[in-house]
Amino acid sequence: MLIFRYLLRETFKSQIAVFFILMSIFITLRFVRVLDDATDGNVPADLVLGFITLYSPVLASLVLPISLFLGVMLAHGRMYVESEMTVLKACGVSEWYVTRVTLIFSLFIAIITATVTLYLTPLALEKEYQLKEEAAASSGIAAVVPGRFQQTGDSKAVIFVHDTDSQTDSLRKVFLSQRAKEDDEIHLIYAQQGRIQESAFGEQILILNNGNQYDGTKQSNDYQIVNFDEYSVTITPPDREREGRKLAAVSTSELWNMEGIEASAEFQWRIAIPLSLPFLVLIAVPMSAVDPRQGRFGKMFPALLLYLGYFLLLLASRRIMEDGNLPSFLGLWWVHVVMLMVGIGLIARDRKTGAIIRQMFLRQKNV
Repeated sequence: MLIFRYLLRETFKSQIAVFFILMSIFITLRFVRVLDDATDGNVPADLVLGFITLYSPVLASLVLPISLFLGVMLAHGRMYVESEMTVLKACGVSEWYVTRVTLIFSLFIAIITATVTLYLTPLALEKEYQLKEEAAASSGIAAVVPGRFQQTGDSKAVIFVHDTDSQTDSLRKVFLSQRAKEDDEIHLIYAQQGRIQESAFGEQILILNNGNQYDGTKQSNDYQIVNFDEYSVTITPPDREREGRKLAAVSTSELWNMEGIEASAEFQWRIAIPLSLPFLVLIAVPMSAVDPRQGRFGKMFPALLLYLGYFLLLLASRRIMEDGNLPSFLGLWWVHVVMLMVGIGLIARDRKTGAIIRQMFLRQKNV
């Protein structure tokens, strides 16, 4: 029992350290990206923290497998370098016992990962869509900075606003320069006031009141001036992503009842992440066995290649399945079967069964 608890404690300490380090790195990168969008006016400043919070479950579902894999590699690699594993083997503790203990630990992490991937991640993505809609609805007036030239969302015009009224959501003294079809053409608009509203298709429309429209060319000072009471122009194209929810934001219970190859691929992907943890343990435990002179990172590079190959195969199978070129009954399951065979082969390599197989292979080769 002492050995059992010791192995669990060392693995857990390494796994939790890797998890928080990776989470801190990726959340920081996400924060910089969202902050950049907020600086450009695409995201209201008061919603930045909400986007970061909702991104955490999505990121955790991807970080948990790699953190467990690296945690096992680092913890067991240290024990091999410091000859602790040698002492345990001398006391009758086999590699298979260490594997069983680590598999039990991986089952607890798999339950946590399944909770995140099957429930928290779809919920967070749905909330993120709702937050994006709220941001799009409020970003019209919030994105306008008085006294600053800004490019519109469709990159076809430049707008300048002298002042804004947050209470009435109106703009005062608006200057708009639209891109003309010809380079020498000039199309300018100046209005006393205006407002931004959103259409049912997600477009942002700038509505100007009491202004003038100036049309002409650069070579001539003869401009055509048109007075208007109301003038509207689309400044942001419709958001196609908002026309329908992605399958990733659909709850698992609804996804189970949905038909179609894409829904099946999404469902298998959600299961694949927690299901991969025991298979990763079968690979990490034998790959962490290093010679003390090699150091604890002696086999880290080939182990990471196996990990990357595992998840790249899952991603490729998912894409092929979504394209309709892979039957759903085969789906992503064949990748798990391959990794199970690889893990069993690595475990059996240094056991009696592996020695018998090697001897049989050598005999056939000599014959």
